Amino acid sequence: MPKVSVEIPRELLDDLDEHVGDGGKFVNRSDAIRASIRKTLDILDEIDERHGRVEIDETEAH
Repeated sequence: MPKVSVEIPRELLDDLDEHVGDGGKFVNRSDAIRASIRKTLDILDEIDERHGRVEIDETEAH
């Protein structure tokens, strides 16, 4: 799996860390960030679909 590096404001990282680890929703930061990216992309796809901006991928259409 490729690795990426991002800069995150301390306040946002602290908020993220509240959901990671024992008793948290995610095992580690990577899992939390992947889930957040997936959710954001899903939301953006829904917005694009509502506004008629979705391009149909021919590989998915069949």
